[in-house]
Amino acid sequence: MEIRQSDDFDAAAGDALARAFHDDPVVGWLLPGGRGAAGMFTTIARHLHAFTDTALSGGGAVAGAALWDPPGHRPDTEAGVPGLVAAMGDRVRQGLLLEEEFARHKPEGPYWYLAQLGTVPELQGTGVGGALLRAGLARCGGLPVYLESSKESNVPFYERFGFAVTERFTLPDGPPVWGMLRPPRS
Repeated sequence: MEIRQSDDFDAAAGDALARAFHDDPVVGWLLPGGRGAAGMFTTIARHLHAFTDTALSGGGAVAGAALWDPPGHRPDTEAGVPGLVAAMGDRVRQGLLLEEEFARHKPEGPYWYLAQLGTVPELQGTGVGGALLRAGLARCGGLPVYLESSKESNVPFYERFGFAVTERFTLPDGPPVWGMLRPPRS
């Protein structure tokens, strides 16, 4: 397996994230039935997040992807609006609500943000997610790292990498989310 780190993103990685999150409670709340998920992930990766780590299988197919933001990152929201509207339709408002809720729970001070980490279903549990996470954490230079886990079953995975739950919060009329922080490393 190869991990590619870049500030570019292709639609195959968007498709992989959509497949990885096919049964995700937050994506289901955001996009009932998952319609538009691949376009949404492609757009947010291209315009809202700074770095993409893509895991490629031995045959070169995308096995998983992770989206990262360094401290102080400012998304290009204006450039992302057309793609989000095309992918999500009237659910864009739900996406704005999601981002507002996430913003209320993020930590103070400089930190890296892991926005998404997903492995295609047929390769889940084979080490793809761990390889993606290790590659991204290597970039973080000892700073804290924050993420939101949308599944309680994923919390132990992140705990193995030094993350701890900082809080559990519930989206408006939606599922619970676990805010997790990995303290600074020296």
